[in-house]
Amino acid sequence: MSVWTTVVGLEVHAQLSTRTKLFCGCEARFGAEPNSLVCPVCSGQPGALPVLNAEALNLALRAALALGCEIAPRSKFDRKNYFYPDLPKGYQITQYDAPYCQGGGITLASGKRVRLTRIHMEEDAGKTIHDRGTSSLVDLNRAGVPLIESVTEPDIESADDAVEYLGALKEILEYSGVSACDMEKGSLRCDVNISVHLPGEPLRTKVELKNLNSFRHVHAAIEHEVGRQQAAYEAGEKVAQETRLWDPERGVTRLMRSKENESDYRYFPEPDLPWVRVEAATLEALGGHLPQLPAARRARYTAELDLSEYDAGVLTAERGVSDFFEAVVRAGAPARDASKWIQNELLRALSDPEIDVQSVDQIALRPRQLARLIALVAEGAVGGGPARTVFDEVLLSGAEPEQVIDARGLRQVRDDAAIEAWCRAALEGKQAIIDEVRAGKDKALGALIGPVMAASKGSADPKLVRATLERLIEESA
Repeated sequence: MSVWTTVVGLEVHAQLSTRTKLFCGCEARFGAEPNSLVCPVCSGQPGALPVLNAEALNLALRAALALGCEIAPRSKFDRKNYFYPDLPKGYQITQYDAPYCQGGGITLASGKRVRLTRIHMEEDAGKTIHDRGTSSLVDLNRAGVPLIESVTEPDIESADDAVEYLGALKEILEYSGVSACDMEKGSLRCDVNISVHLPGEPLRTKVELKNLNSFRHVHAAIEHEVGRQQAAYEAGEKVAQETRLWDPERGVTRLMRSKENESDYRYFPEPDLPWVRVEAATLEALGGHLPQLPAARRARYTAELDLSEYDAGVLTAERGVSDFFEAVVRAGAPARDASKWIQNELLRALSDPEIDVQSVDQIALRPRQLARLIALVAEGAVGGGPARTVFDEVLLSGAEPEQVIDARGLRQVRDDAAIEAWCRAALEGKQAIIDEVRAGKDKALGALIGPVMAASKGSADPKLVRATLERLIEESA
């Protein structure tokens, strides 16, 4: 079998995080009753005129700045003409030959650069729901929702690289506050262009895969389509230029339609919208409010905070978690301790179906409170186990850690007399364990420490417990 080269280009649609649609005042909200967020503009009524959403433009510019694009001082909107039930105007307002930015890109972990051809703004279409092949229903709530479409050069050579690129793009858009990138709600969708060729020969026919809505589907679809094209060429067959859909249940791509050419869309300038002009002062102001992006944060966490690459990766996977971590460190907690508590306790809580929180924004725990709890553990005021109980309560109630500790009687006991009494009770009838400890088997001491901690309801200082047990065993020799 010949060694084939895979060529992949991505077109990624990201919904901008605005309250309203791109050219009208209707809400851009997911989950509303069908056709309840519609007006004459987004439903394409005669005489209704579009007005550009200024916040959508600002978010689009933030995306371009974050991705290192060259922003055009002037750009325009165009009409892309095609007919489909969920496109009420009979055309989509998009940007064609004068997009608002070009260039930029993302560098993968391998050092490979995936270049961006362009990013342009456009409105979304509605949604067509096919009811078991007997009828089709149209919901226009999504019609007019603001999107940016980023288009890569054909720099990607594997499904793994495609997924890595998408993950990095998602992080950047989320960190920049540009898009929620929720693939389940359709706010991040991906089209994939794939071709294969033999080394040294020109590029061959590309096939487009439409509307992939998960990274897992992107990876599987690319792997399948690459194999399908290779098999076709090796059998002496041709690969048609076409648009295909991914069927996740069967694990195959299937024909959707023959691939259109640009001329089929009859692009022409949108007559109802003026050219977009972007001032240098606007870009300076927007750039000044960009946060440090995830790749730079990971590098800083490892270089300056002495965290492992793994820990840095976990902490920066979501901006909310990363911002919370940084706030805990600013409040005085050692970085490694803050990392441990956030990974072991906060992320556990956010993934627990019995705890009704899914994001950092929903918790009552403040960064300074976690920093204080970490300090109380370091001071010996509360033990590690009881501290987790305190964490769970503060997480939802917002009470101060000291108040919870005192209210629940969890303050760590360091009273010598009380600890000695618990230790003597634990030693009664445990001669075999005592003999093992005397014989140098230190692990056997754990069988004695456990009962002491249980008797103290977790409040005894473990270090004092161990020292007291060792002293009492030595004295009884």
